[in-house]
Amino acid sequence: MSDAPRYTRNETEAQKLDRNFTEQLQELRIAQAGVQILFAFLLTIPFQQRFTLLTGFQRGIYLTTLVSAAVSVLIFTAPVALHRVLFQEGLKDFIVRYTDRLLTTGLVTLAITIIGGVVLVLDVLVTHTRAIQVGGGLALLALILWVAVPWSQKRRRTP
Repeated sequence: MSDAPRYTRNETEAQKLDRNFTEQLQELRIAQAGVQILFAFLLTIPFQQRFTLLTGFQRGIYLTTLVSAAVSVLIFTAPVALHRVLFQEGLKDFIVRYTDRLLTTGLVTLAITIIGGVVLVLDVLVTHTRAIQVGGGLALLALILWVAVPWSQKRRRTP
C-alpha cells in the first residue's frame, strides 16, 4: 500500500457531480470520434467489389464487428440523450452513475470492434492463424491497459 497522501478536493456534492459529468463528457468525446469513424468505414465495406470474396468466417467477423460498432455508437451517445431528457430534473447523481456504467460497457464493445476490425483485415491479408494471434494480442493489450493497470492502482490506493 502506498504511503503517499491521496489527492482530495474541497467541493460540495453538487460540484463533484458537475465535475464528474464534465470529465465523463470529455471521455465520451474521445471515444465517440473514433468509434463513429470506424463504424462509417464498416458500413462501406459491403459495397466494395471484394466483399463477395469473403469467407463465411470473415463475414461472421464482419457482422460481429459491425453490430459491435453500432452498439458502441448507441452507448456512447446515450449519455447525451439521457442528459437532454433529464436536464434540470435534479437527477445529476443518476446521470453520472448511469453514464459511468455506459462508458464501461461502451469500452467493452469498442474493444470488440477494434479487435474484430483488425482480425478481419488481417484474415484477408495474411493467414487466419496470424489474424487470430494478433487479435488475441490486442485483446490482452486492451485488458492490461484498460483493466489491469487501473484496477491495480485502485487496489493500491484503497485503504
